[in-house]
Amino acid sequence: MAVKFLYVTAGSVDEARRIGAALVEERLAACANILEGMRSLYWWEGRVQDDQEAVLILKTSDRQVKAAIERVKALHSYDVPCVVALPVEVGNPAFLDWVEQETAG
Repeated sequence: MAVKFLYVTAGSVDEARRIGAALVEERLAACANILEGMRSLYWWEGRVQDDQEAVLILKTSDRQVKAAIERVKALHSYDVPCVVALPVEVGNPAFLDWVEQETAG
């Protein structure tokens, strides 16, 4: 059971919803969670930016990580989107099995 969470930031809740829906529909992710109201401070183009963003958390299997990252990049509005895979160390075995089954393709 090799499950990963993909942490993605998006410019808006609508963008996060669009990306999340595409990945779930394409079975690159079993589930998408959207957290709105995030504030981000970061360097971009030589100055500190202060923006509202949304967090998108995608639950996927290890075998789908590369394809999911590429799909997020293709759908995202940012030049350099944040999309990183985080390992799931332990969890509810039934949930982890479900993620694996839903992303089996």
